[in-house]
Amino acid sequence: MTEYFQQVVDELEVQLKDLTYEEDNFIVCYEKAISTILKEIVGLKKYILEKGFMNEQEEILFFKRLKPVLLSKLIYYNTIYKIETKKPFGGDKTIKKYLHNELAKLKRYFDNNLDFYKYYRTNSTYLDHKYFLRGKHDIKLSLDTFYFEADHYFSTSHDYKVAKILANDLIQVYLEDQLYNTNRSKKQVPAILNWTGSKTALTELIYALHSQGAFDNGNADIKVVAKTFETVFNVDLGDFYHTFMELKSRKINRTKFIDSLRDALIRKMDELDEQ
Repeated sequence: MTEYFQQVVDELEVQLKDLTYEEDNFIVCYEKAISTILKEIVGLKKYILEKGFMNEQEEILFFKRLKPVLLSKLIYYNTIYKIETKKPFGGDKTIKKYLHNELAKLKRYFDNNLDFYKYYRTNSTYLDHKYFLRGKHDIKLSLDTFYFEADHYFSTSHDYKVAKILANDLIQVYLEDQLYNTNRSKKQVPAILNWTGSKTALTELIYALHSQGAFDNGNADIKVVAKTFETVFNVDLGDFYHTFMELKSRKINRTKFIDSLRDALIRKMDELDEQ
């Protein structure tokens, strides 16, 4: 089961990364990502319902550690999609207020589920038989209303809550990055060039240069490097760390852009040699 699940996740990462390369419109990219993840979840559900579990330990593993990884991706992309499509028009003050309100929602969810956060973060196991076995829910253990409407053949009382924890971590990074961009000083060096390649490609390039120690003798912080590129090339990379993690997870051609740079440079040199 674990091997099958990892294969599903690896294939999904490739699909999501391909969407990033293909779509310049991030709203359309999010829509397609949501649809892609849903298809994988449907396939995983069919597999689990057909194969079942060997024992309770395997069932707990699936609903505590495996399914939430996939479900968290759906929650993340769906939440970011809603945040972007509902973002108000206005100046920096309006945008910052909106983003702070979204961060406050994450904080409220954390506060309302503090006990479970502690349980999960400390790798506790003494309530796993209630949290992560199907049909073992306890109404006293802070259930989300979502659970009562879920398919109980493919859900436990708290697997969705784990997925929310994983997704909220990424959503917080995304929102804080948006706030950072909004707060950037307008007195910075103006952009003289516009980056017209994909944001994923630029992220790949930035991490390659940083890994090589090309800035400040290798002492430059990756976030500072990324913000400098955003300013100089007039581009918003969004959650570039999450983009890099997706690149890292890709099993096929993880350095697609850098490889294409090398090929393009060699072609250029060959053309000049022929002149």
